[in-house]
Amino acid sequence: MAAAVVEGFGGPERVEVVRVPIPRPGAGQVRVRVRAAGLNPVDGAVRAGVFGGEGQRLGFGWDVAGEIEELGAEVSGWAVADRVVGLHYGTVKPLGTHAEYVVLDASALAPAPASVDDVTAAALPLSGLTAARAVGQLELAPGASVLVTGAAGAVGGLAVQLAARAGYVVTALAGADDEELVRSLGATRFVPRGGAPAAAVDGVVDTAVLGGPALAFVRDGGAYVGLIPGAAPAAERGVRVVEQEVAADGAHLARLVTLVDAGELALRVARTFPLAEAPKAHAHLADPGTRGRIVLTA
Repeated sequence: MAAAVVEGFGGPERVEVVRVPIPRPGAGQVRVRVRAAGLNPVDGAVRAGVFGGEGQRLGFGWDVAGEIEELGAEVSGWAVADRVVGLHYGTVKPLGTHAEYVVLDASALAPAPASVDDVTAAALPLSGLTAARAVGQLELAPGASVLVTGAAGAVGGLAVQLAARAGYVVTALAGADDEELVRSLGATRFVPRGGAPAAAVDGVVDTAVLGGPALAFVRDGGAYVGLIPGAAPAAERGVRVVEQEVAADGAHLARLVTLVDAGELALRVARTFPLAEAPKAHAHLADPGTRGRIVLTA
């Protein structure tokens, strides 16, 4: 099968599409025929060597949408040809979801949304689980004021929607041209990038990884949730600082799928590339105007 990998760290030019054996599922696993897979900033970090793995062949891709092709032993509740979405957790791995097939633990899967196609569904797993866990870790009362930084991004846009659904009064911090977009997602207040909210907020979901400047917007005793382990600022003024880390949680993903099918969670795809053009997709990963997830199709 074809798979996108890197064997030496660097820029998009280091990405290769190679032929590798089709993986077989073990006990408790399934093999999924990949139809679409999101390209995330973490993939760019893997390519650049942020997580190590020097001298190894490393695969890309965390999100997957497709259908089950083979069941391993001890798998129940799934059948061949079921449409699924899932999360393939891990930064240093020989193969990811940027391939024609991927093997995942059955517990990492959820039924694919019936209301959207595979390309759109592929924008859900990593961004959705990250945003949902971050909003959940605010642990504030309904009506609390919450600022989402990077609110126009793939994760930030989902965090705005989920925070509004949780009953928070959401302020979106994003580019000046994104006000209409983030308000359509549920933000009631808007702060242009480089600005500050008019008053301290009860909590921040820092999807833009601003760190200290975002923490400064939180009232004494409030909550700050960061998305990258080890990157959060030190706690101060009684602010509870949380570093969330995503997990491959099929049950949680299934709840998000329900929201998508109910029309309560909108997914955004910026553009698509065939798997064969994975290097070109990586070249567009850092485009500042990207709004939504880049998706590879296999």
